[in-house]
Amino acid sequence: MVSWSGHIVPFIVTVAIWFIATGLIAWADNRERATFSTSLMVGSIAGITGLLVILVASLSTSVWAVYLAFIGALMVWGWHELSFLTGASAGPRRGPSDPSLTGIARFRQAAATVMHHEVALAVTALLLISLSWNVPNQIGATVFVLMFLMRLISKINLFVGVPNSTSEMLPDQLAYLKTYFGRNRMTALLIASIGVIAAVTIWFAGLALAAPVGSSAMVGASLLTTLALLGALEHLFLALPFRDGMLWGWAMPKRKIRS
Repeated sequence: MVSWSGHIVPFIVTVAIWFIATGLIAWADNRERATFSTSLMVGSIAGITGLLVILVASLSTSVWAVYLAFIGALMVWGWHELSFLTGASAGPRRGPSDPSLTGIARFRQAAATVMHHEVALAVTALLLISLSWNVPNQIGATVFVLMFLMRLISKINLFVGVPNSTSEMLPDQLAYLKTYFGRNRMTALLIASIGVIAAVTIWFAGLALAAPVGSSAMVGASLLTTLALLGALEHLFLALPFRDGMLWGWAMPKRKIRS
């Protein structure tokens, strides 16, 4: 049975935070470069605060603690996203790809463009896992690891090639990343990625439906279900002619919205 407080409210909260947070990050990383230092300072404060929030919330299994850990994880994630999209922590390579390269050589060159960001995400994920290993509330670490894995899968798919490699949300300072995208095509990898993430979504949904009504377990599973569902939709959009700028045009300069 679907519960308002255990299923519907977590769904609304997740979608609302996802939509607003993505828009705010898009707004910040598409402003003048002179504003990036301020944005990064604010983002760093939010990220460190999010980490502390996760640590405090991890000691409780109350519903409020689950929501708090979830929000804390998104704050830490947003910090990483902002640092990447402003170009502060992308990778040692900051230029377009060499069109003559193929195979492993092309992959190594592409990896060098995002290496710093991926290492930072992996270290943070390991840190959260270690800090949450024996605590009663592990939602914070689970949320971050889930987002990290889904984002890694999407980057690999973009490198291999997808039918709709839309780049409207990519700021000018990272425009060179488009040269590392594979050619527009449907691949078995993308189909498998959508299938795997959809399966994870269904698994979380099963946990949410099986948990006691109104419990923290139900709320936590519902939050993860919605997050995985959004990840599945984002990968589905890679296969469909969907412009992501349509959702966040309100947060981006008009010059960035391209047809």
